[in-house]
Amino acid sequence: MQGIRKLCCELLDLKDAVENLCGNRRTKYLAFLRMSEEVVEMEHELVELRKHISSQGIIVQDLMTGVCRELEESNQENVDTNDTPLDPKVDDVQEEMDDPKKKFLEKIDVLLAEHKVEEALEALEAEEKNFSGDSSTESSSYKSSFLERKAMLEDQLTEIAELPAVSANELKKALSGLIKLGKGPSAQLLLLKSRGSRLQKNIEVFLPSCSVCPKTFPAALSRLVFSMISLTTRESGLIFGDNPVYTNRVVQWAEWEIEFFVRLVKENAPPSETISALRAASICVQDSLNYCLLLESQGLKLSKLLLVLLRPYLEEVLELNFRRARKAVFDSMEVDENLPLSPHFVSAVSAFATSSNSLLVDSGMKFLYIISDILEQLTPLVVSHFGGNVLPRISQLFDKYMDALIRALPGPSDDDSLTELKETIPFRAETDSEQLAILGIAFTIMDELLPSMVVKIWSPKNEKQEPGNENIVPNASTSAELKDWRRQLQYSFDKLRDHFCRQYVLSFIYSIEGKTRLNAQIYLGGDGEDSQWDTLPSLPFQALFAKLQQLATVAGDVLLGKEKLQKILLARLTETVLMWLSNEQDFWGVFEDKSTPLQPLGLQQLILDMHFTVEIARFAGYPSRHVHQIASAITARAIRTFTARDVESALPVDEWFVETAKSAINKLLMGASGSDTSEIDDDHIILHDEIISDSDDTASSLSSVESFESFASASMAELESPTFTDQES
Repeated sequence: MQGIRKLCCELLDLKDAVENLCGNRRTKYLAFLRMSEEVVEMEHELVELRKHISSQGIIVQDLMTGVCRELEESNQENVDTNDTPLDPKVDDVQEEMDDPKKKFLEKIDVLLAEHKVEEALEALEAEEKNFSGDSSTESSSYKSSFLERKAMLEDQLTEIAELPAVSANELKKALSGLIKLGKGPSAQLLLLKSRGSRLQKNIEVFLPSCSVCPKTFPAALSRLVFSMISLTTRESGLIFGDNPVYTNRVVQWAEWEIEFFVRLVKENAPPSETISALRAASICVQDSLNYCLLLESQGLKLSKLLLVLLRPYLEEVLELNFRRARKAVFDSMEVDENLPLSPHFVSAVSAFATSSNSLLVDSGMKFLYIISDILEQLTPLVVSHFGGNVLPRISQLFDKYMDALIRALPGPSDDDSLTELKETIPFRAETDSEQLAILGIAFTIMDELLPSMVVKIWSPKNEKQEPGNENIVPNASTSAELKDWRRQLQYSFDKLRDHFCRQYVLSFIYSIEGKTRLNAQIYLGGDGEDSQWDTLPSLPFQALFAKLQQLATVAGDVLLGKEKLQKILLARLTETVLMWLSNEQDFWGVFEDKSTPLQPLGLQQLILDMHFTVEIARFAGYPSRHVHQIASAITARAIRTFTARDVESALPVDEWFVETAKSAINKLLMGASGSDTSEIDDDHIILHDEIISDSDDTASSLSSVESFESFASASMAELESPTFTDQES
């Protein structure tokens, strides 16, 4: 219902905007009609004025002709009566009247007065061809007068080109006239000025509507700007040809208009931290680059400039949106049921939902929604050119989410400086199932859902190059970016996994007292008689085996279908135990203390425990190579330490330790299936086969040795068929 209500509000806003737009259009249309009528009336007045000027010119010409004729008759009478010379003034007037150059200048004056620029231009061109090389005073005077008329014609053509409402045809004629007068550069400047002025007016009319559609206004604005650039480029080519000088001026003008366009987008866009700003910026990049691609056919390559100008703005919008996202992830754990998440995403996260961890599931859904909302705003060309800036920010946000989930696990975090996360997690994972659910949700988001979102946007169809677009295709390989991004996600998840394993192992080690406590003392006993040595692993490692089996049962329920994660966790837990043992200086310090008595059986027991740990990994079916490496290093160090203390011991061959470790696993499992109780005695741990779910009310079963009542039993056949099978192998 909320989505429908929001849609209705948007439709009402759109209706109001359309009504306002129609009203503005109607007002402007009426104003245009009034202006057209005034223009028609003015044209009639101009025609009448031209007729009046022409008639006045004829009258003046007739007067001059009549005066000259009367003077001629008067002078002729005087000649008949006496031989006095003619008046020189009369001769000058006559010469002027008979001089064709004078008549030509008078004709030009009349044409200019009547604004017959085309006829005046033709007359001037014809007369200019008849110029002689005479450098006399008379010729220089005429040439000066000729150039004066030419300048007057240039002024008239310039005035026509600068008229605000000049038509395209009249503008073209005026510019062509200026070119014929040798004023090509001035003509092109007038063309660019005229088109720039027209674009400015169109933008001024459009800008008030930006607030109505904040997400899509860059599309309309880019259409105005780039269509005018295209029109001007085409007109310049038709009028001025392919001269590089003129072409370069058009390019410079187009670059200036693009800079102005980017500035307008920034000034009129929504606040940079809003999702509307991200959508507006994405549409701006998409449409602008598409227009630039079309302009390349006209010889204009503006894509690189556009990317340089838009990059800072888009990066700012991305950064502020991801900052907002980081704050929003944990602002409120309650999730609106109407969030437009894919059913696949909802079902994948909801698979881990229980009555006790609903807030955890909600946090996962909210995280996915925030990422999805950001990705949906990105257009293909934004992904193509700025995807390298988006992916690291997603991985950073995921890393922040992992830090928050670490806070929900028991035990201190490595980074206690993350104070902003201390109070943001309203849930704590106390039981094993809740902790595994955290890991399951994080793993599902990292391994399935986030890559699915990103690959959908970064699909190959978005990277398809179009003809003529080679110069703007990013050099970085998208596949390499995605591969590196997934490594970053894995690194962030590993922090969560390692924290879980570390606190789990430390709880296992330090919560146990007595003979089952993992320390050096368990390897100091014995009297040196091999016959008295029970060829079983030490009690702490028997407890470790039970612990891992029990956790495997809980993981099988909580992480159903996530066999890969189950193997990763169990393998890492085993590695963590051995790494703790390898790095625990107090443990090795006991052996190195010369006052501490060492027995050969202690070394054999330690080596057997290491082989037993490796066989646990092999039995369970999870990766054992790293476990084997650490166990081998511990064995080698133990041998060196005991040898340095002159403790002589003829160690059995490796095959004996391997077979003994396998036999120990068999004995423990047989003991589990044949016992009704579980207890700790002086020899080994006996386990029963009853499986107690971790979700029961009997507290967490992984916090102490008494919790082995939840151990999952296995039969002899399971030695040959491990509990954990790799579905991918």
